[in-house]
Amino acid sequence: MSKSNMPNSGRRSLPSLFLIALFALLAGCSSLRLAYNNGDTLLYWWIDGYIDLTSDQKSAVKEDIDELFHWHRKTQLRDYVQILQNAQRQLAAGPSQADLQNDFDEIKNRTQLLLFKALPELADLARKLEPDQITTLERKFASNNADFRKKNMKGDREAQQKFRYKKSMEQFELWFGNFTSEQEAVIRKASDARPLDNTIWLEERQRRQNNILLAVRKIQHEKLSKDATMAVLHKLIKDSFDRLEHSERKAFFDAAETGNIQLVLTVIQIATPAQKAHAQQRMQGWIGDFNNLAAAPR
Repeated sequence: MSKSNMPNSGRRSLPSLFLIALFALLAGCSSLRLAYNNGDTLLYWWIDGYIDLTSDQKSAVKEDIDELFHWHRKTQLRDYVQILQNAQRQLAAGPSQADLQNDFDEIKNRTQLLLFKALPELADLARKLEPDQITTLERKFASNNADFRKKNMKGDREAQQKFRYKKSMEQFELWFGNFTSEQEAVIRKASDARPLDNTIWLEERQRRQNNILLAVRKIQHEKLSKDATMAVLHKLIKDSFDRLEHSERKAFFDAAETGNIQLVLTVIQIATPAQKAHAQQRMQGWIGDFNNLAAAPR
């Protein structure tokens, strides 16, 4: 590669690995600084798990990941501080649905920025993929889809509602601490009010995966130049973000997004002062970590 330069699992795709790795770390590790400082290693192994890097590719991938993290540390973390500070103000005042929609759009825009930043490196890797690595990628997608079915599509509608609710509660408890049984009943009702159709999400996953496979096979078969490869990947990323806005299923996706926002609003509205203080404290801890990470020489 050249030296030139994360509640719905149905929306994930391979080019988003860096952000997935980052936010998986943030959500699951009590020490954000420790997690972030080891994020480059996690991302490397994650990519290797998708395509089984060759010995010739490994050093270049590690180098490019290191450069991407350096860029991210120096240019993005201060902005994350501002995002968290804004979230603290919103939590104190009580956010509106429009506030949360703006927050969602901000995350979407920053995800897109990150992926476009990595385009030269993604293009280099895509051009070097071997046929058996594309087969490995296809098998990984199939394995991920089987896991999605097992977790999200098991049992009847009630079982799927319950599973989705439990996954949401894991995140809410991370932020707000424990909830009373009365609060849990209110949250469960708001969770179940969201549209549920995991078949649609699975089909969307498969559509994006197929587009990725078509793109990398085209790059390999036609031996595209780096500029041409970047154009293919740019379109792939753009289409992935625009798809839900221009899909024949737009009404479902819009309703799902509105339901998610309403669920978050419900949790905030019923949270006690102590629970909100818990969330404020967690955000303040992350603010301190982001400031320290941004100032670090690494």
